[in-house]
Amino acid sequence: MLIAMPGMADPRFSRSVIYLCAHSDDGAMGIIINQHAPNINFIELLDQLNISSDEDAIHMPPSLQAVDVHVGGPVETGRGFVLHSTDYYLEDSTLPINEGVSLTATLDILRAIASGDGPDKALLALGYAGWAPGQLEIEFQSNGWLHCPADQDVLFDSDIDMKYQRALETIGIDPARLVNDSGHA
Repeated sequence: MLIAMPGMADPRFSRSVIYLCAHSDDGAMGIIINQHAPNINFIELLDQLNISSDEDAIHMPPSLQAVDVHVGGPVETGRGFVLHSTDYYLEDSTLPINEGVSLTATLDILRAIASGDGPDKALLALGYAGWAPGQLEIEFQSNGWLHCPADQDVLFDSDIDMKYQRALETIGIDPARLVNDSGHA
């Protein structure tokens, strides 16, 4: 996971935690996991996508009504991505990222979540964060990011406001002591 340094110049990434889905010579792609999407919730999203109607929403369990929609990043903000536990898999649609997390970007997973047949854990995001080849490495050298091991507890934590602090704590950093600049030896 990537953790934005306090001096992150781009306000879209201020205090963000990004689950890095892919990183290669071709660039990098990740999903911001700690930003709420403004003005939309899961039920409204299902309605906008014609997956459910207002009447269907009345019959949905309260747990579904509480599903957050996140801002996944500034690229393709009209496209949805779901990071989820590996207990859900859809042939030709689900991309395994590691032994515990997969990514699915089709409407089928939203239908499955709405019907109660989806993954045990899921994070729904609109858009993604992307970097051109070498761009992320330059941002690391410019002290834009820290990194920590991917942690499913942080990824799927429902307390979105604590994810930044929890990600920093996984690498032993007290957020109150984090400064903008670091030294290079």
